[in-house]
Amino acid sequence: MEPAATPTPFSTPSHTFFSPSRIWAIGTNTLLELFRLKVFYFLLIFALLLIGSSAFMIDFSFQEQFQLLKDVSLGAMSIFTWLLSVLATAMLLPKDIEDRTLYTILAKPVPRLEYLMGKLLGILLLLLIATLLMTIIFVIALYTRQQMAVADAMHGNTGQQLHDILAGIYKSTFTFSLIPAIVIIYVKAALFASLTLFISTFASSTIFTIMVSFACYFIGHLQGIARDYWLGSGGAMGYATSELPRLFLGFVSLVFPDLALFNVVDDIVAGNSIPMFLFIKTVMLGGLYTCIYLLVAYFVFASKEL
Repeated sequence: MEPAATPTPFSTPSHTFFSPSRIWAIGTNTLLELFRLKVFYFLLIFALLLIGSSAFMIDFSFQEQFQLLKDVSLGAMSIFTWLLSVLATAMLLPKDIEDRTLYTILAKPVPRLEYLMGKLLGILLLLLIATLLMTIIFVIALYTRQQMAVADAMHGNTGQQLHDILAGIYKSTFTFSLIPAIVIIYVKAALFASLTLFISTFASSTIFTIMVSFACYFIGHLQGIARDYWLGSGGAMGYATSELPRLFLGFVSLVFPDLALFNVVDDIVAGNSIPMFLFIKTVMLGGLYTCIYLLVAYFVFASKEL
């Protein structure tokens, strides 16, 4: 009798197959675990930030008030969803290993790809709920500010002048371009959740995972500037004449996403509508990087001895 083949880290049992129900079960269980960690304290800080920002709007015109409120709200949503994606994702694998939950799940048996996809799904669900709740708080704050501006306009204005002022208030409050801005914020957070999950597959601790994720955040925001300098003005000064800087910049561009591409939110706050092509391109780029980081995370995690 021939000896049984030794399974490799990349092999899965023959009687298992890709199961969306297992991924959904792991994802919802991950979401419940994150709820118990009280990560939604971010929402309380977000609400207090919006309430506190109202104190600085007294001497502004209603156009400036709405622009400032949108700037503060969307900026806070971007920062909080990013922090939430990094901090929540960084603790998933270490916590499962410490609680030995990981060994129980993989012994079912559950393929490691399904495990990672389920964990990422749980984070994405958390980010979706957080984004929706922050959007609701934002809309309430925006509507409250609108009603205050309407009440102020009613005093001392009549006829056509009042009609023009009210039309300007309603036009400045809710714009369709706010929806693409919130979607892009969510996609950016999802990208970082996938990146942090990848880092956690080889990181030695949660702190190390968070520090590397933070470093990737700043590199992603600065790589566009560095690339333009080396290939633009730097080349004129002779710095980018060799192939080595170009290869290094190409490597950085592939490994780290150019987060400057997600800064279209600033243009939306300024009142500019982004082209649909640019919006779709940005969302697809974020989705592509999310899938790539998940795939690389699987290859690292599959070769890891547990």
